[in-house]
Amino acid sequence: MSRIAAAEGALAPHRYPQARITEAFTDVVDPDGAHRRAIESVHAATGVQFRHLALPLDDYPRLKGFGDANDAFIRVGLDLAAAAVLGALGRAGLEPQDVDLVICTSVTGIAAPSLDALLVGRLGLRPDVKRLPLFGLGCVAGASGVARVHDYLEGHPDDVAVLVTVELCSLTVQRDDVSMANIVASGLFGDGAAAVVMVGEEHPSPGPTVVASRSHLYPGTERTMGWDVGETGFRIVLAATVPALVTEHLGADVAALLSEHGSTTAEVGRWICHPGGPKVLTAMEDALGLHSGELDRTWQSLANVGNLSSASVLHVLSDTLDAAPPGQGAPAVLLAMGPGFCSEVVLLRW
Repeated sequence: MSRIAAAEGALAPHRYPQARITEAFTDVVDPDGAHRRAIESVHAATGVQFRHLALPLDDYPRLKGFGDANDAFIRVGLDLAAAAVLGALGRAGLEPQDVDLVICTSVTGIAAPSLDALLVGRLGLRPDVKRLPLFGLGCVAGASGVARVHDYLEGHPDDVAVLVTVELCSLTVQRDDVSMANIVASGLFGDGAAAVVMVGEEHPSPGPTVVASRSHLYPGTERTMGWDVGETGFRIVLAATVPALVTEHLGADVAALLSEHGSTTAEVGRWICHPGGPKVLTAMEDALGLHSGELDRTWQSLANVGNLSSASVLHVLSDTLDAAPPGQGAPAVLLAMGPGFCSEVVLLRW
């Protein structure tokens, strides 16, 4: 077993209402106005009211290419990662020197040395801290990261581990692309980071227990979600079939994990779900039979900050930890889906 000692979200410094971002994006990608009405309609349909961006809106047209965007990713991403990790450690009553493992995940930029290595000197982590940078998991990485940290702590029951996710989605938006995938992405995704502090079973820090996890990769869905990487950086792949895949698979995956541990969907006291977008959330509610406000925190996160890719579900986790806990021993489920196409379901108990 392992426990979640604390979680902390960090948001990029520049906050805008959705309408302002829509206007700026349209001016850049569609200067002739041929697709303006479609862009405005898609952005409005996301349900996002505000988003935080890595850069001021006026700076995006000045980015000269992938190199400029990635430099901004490293600079801003490192600031956000540091804030999230220090915040989570502070909530847990721990110090940077207490950390034995750091897992760092992102899908919106690259760095070598990786961000986790750059955090060591900046935060005062021990020079012998174990590090594992992850790339390519996308939106599922928040849940998968919690699951993989749990796997590590099963074999290191005295240790402290930190998962940090950094996603600056705005830096990947293509400024010459009026495809539906790019329009949807430009209206849905925001910028932020998050950190989770977890401890092994024999460590004294309290928190909800991670009981088990379940991963599922769905064959034949490789082009559902991801990136095409080229001269201009990351060009999004995002199929309209995502909600249908959620409806088809997610209910059975969650039920299987709960059944293995003597629980049912009806017994779950907290749902901590990735805010993939309105259609995805509606599909989740249908697949899981949730129609009584169980995903209200997830819907609210989508409206307030948009989809932060891997960091989103950890922002919802942080909000959940701040709220009143469910009944003693009640199961909780943390879940996300992402490129592959795949899901990760994590079973928790308070």
